[in-house]
Amino acid sequence: MIHDTALVLYYDKPNRYGFNVLVGALEADEYFDDLKVYLVEHGGELASKLGGVIERHEKVIVGFSFFTTQLWDVCKLIKKLRRKYADRVLYVAGGPHPTGDPEGTLRMGFDVVVRGEGEETLAELLKRFDCDESYADVKGVAYFDGEYRFTGWRPPVNLDRYPPFAAKHGMFGPIEITRGCPFACYFCQTPRMFGSRVRHRSVEQVCRYVEVMRRRGLTDVRFTSPNAFSYGSPDGKRLNVARLEELLEGVREAVGPKGRLFIGSFPSEVRPEHVTEETVELVLKYASNDNLVIGAQSGSQRVLDACHRGHSVEDVYNAVKLTLKAGLKANVDFIFGLPGETEEDAEQTIKVMKELAEMGARIHAHTFMPLPQTPFAKAPAGRVSGKLRKAINSLICKGKVYGAWERQEKIAEMIERYMRTGDVGCEGAPSRY
Repeated sequence: MIHDTALVLYYDKPNRYGFNVLVGALEADEYFDDLKVYLVEHGGELASKLGGVIERHEKVIVGFSFFTTQLWDVCKLIKKLRRKYADRVLYVAGGPHPTGDPEGTLRMGFDVVVRGEGEETLAELLKRFDCDESYADVKGVAYFDGEYRFTGWRPPVNLDRYPPFAAKHGMFGPIEITRGCPFACYFCQTPRMFGSRVRHRSVEQVCRYVEVMRRRGLTDVRFTSPNAFSYGSPDGKRLNVARLEELLEGVREAVGPKGRLFIGSFPSEVRPEHVTEETVELVLKYASNDNLVIGAQSGSQRVLDACHRGHSVEDVYNAVKLTLKAGLKANVDFIFGLPGETEEDAEQTIKVMKELAEMGARIHAHTFMPLPQTPFAKAPAGRVSGKLRKAINSLICKGKVYGAWERQEKIAEMIERYMRTGDVGCEGAPSRY
């Protein structure tokens, strides 16, 4: 049983799904039955609330999970906490950015970085801290001990061993059904954090947790997955329609007649080559969503191949046709300014976007950002050419484009500078707080 140790989490909206899973893993271990978990949802309140927790408990761990796009806000927060409370707590960071850039994260002011999957690593780290034992040999952590040290990667987690959310603490969200991605696109952090081998939560376990949600009055069920239609696939590339239907049929029954099931829409997406008559039919038969989010990323086959996407431009057209034919809306992701993109590539993307929009699709626009630990980490920030910008604005006027691509363009430049210099420069950066 845990001693007088508390866990304070910076429960910022973009990072809640990960914390739901981590606290759920702690709930599955009786050692943590009496663990006090404090959720602070706004960075402006973190410093003031932390003082009260320190007064009430002998030991305190403060946990952050964040994306590279949040780097500057987190930098300001951790420096503020260090100034106010010095070394009275243990500062731990995990998630996509700390996993990809552990040394930079430690230099910001964190004591420990949890790299990769955190269910087992965080539990062991907490136990060592609670018992005043060294965490120097805990697998999956990085820290400074005169020099940078990393204890090595843990084996992949068996999803069925851990809940997809923290029911005891009321921390609910989408259910993760698949982890890992075999395509390993060069701009994406997901396979670098979770590996390229796909793992699926079993139908039985998914349905069990849907029933837990239903008993709490939560009857909207959503999933997280790198590619929602890949569920049950042995390699993430070949469809397993029978297993996917088994999942949807089971969840449909578990959620009850008044419940709703969403698959292939936010917060997940589907790969274009996996949008088939069979998978679309399953959406119509079992799901409540009126749209699919389709990952295209570029209208240039040369750029798709350079990114290691593993699908064709023709696959994108086919996916949109099938989606619209079924009476569903098609939201298609594009990333502008991918590394090596030429003017000709941009023109091809403009052509594809316009044609998809004429068919009835909406374009979800993004700007490329170089992210740590990806093959494109050292690439220049995405820049939107004047011709592409004009085409986007034209489609925006028709209600055919949405997304934060302009804001991402500015953030991408900040990330590029950080990746080049290693200097966050958070004192002069914009902040929400």
